[in-house]
Amino acid sequence: MKNLVNANRLAGVNAQLVAVVIAASGKLPFPVCVVEGVRSKARQAQLYAQGRTAPGRVVTWTLKSKHIDGLAVDLAPYIDGKIDWNDLKKFDAIAQAMFAAAAERGAKIRWGADWDADGKSRERGESDSPHFELVGL
Repeated sequence: MKNLVNANRLAGVNAQLVAVVIAASGKLPFPVCVVEGVRSKARQAQLYAQGRTAPGRVVTWTLKSKHIDGLAVDLAPYIDGKIDWNDLKKFDAIAQAMFAAAAERGAKIRWGADWDADGKSRERGESDSPHFELVGL
């Protein structure tokens, strides 16, 4: 877990997903930050309001996020002590590591930059590069 920043944010996340995140972080040549794991319904409502009735840009399209049930995590590259939200190649590397780790553990995941799982990331509004969730549970 030496490559995993803010691992404490995995508290309450499904154990299978935690194992995938830990394994994936070990496959990467750069540190990964756990931005968010479990969210309360209040936190999800706050994020949903953003860009609608609260200041900021829209960051979620649902009130029923898998974060609430501990079935999702948000991960980001952590370079030189900060998250680089614009380095899409590093987000892609995280996704490759996550899918490899999931396959090794028999887990099925979905990535927020490829919601329809067609292998074409960031098309038609698929822009949630940090988001990974377990499916089929």
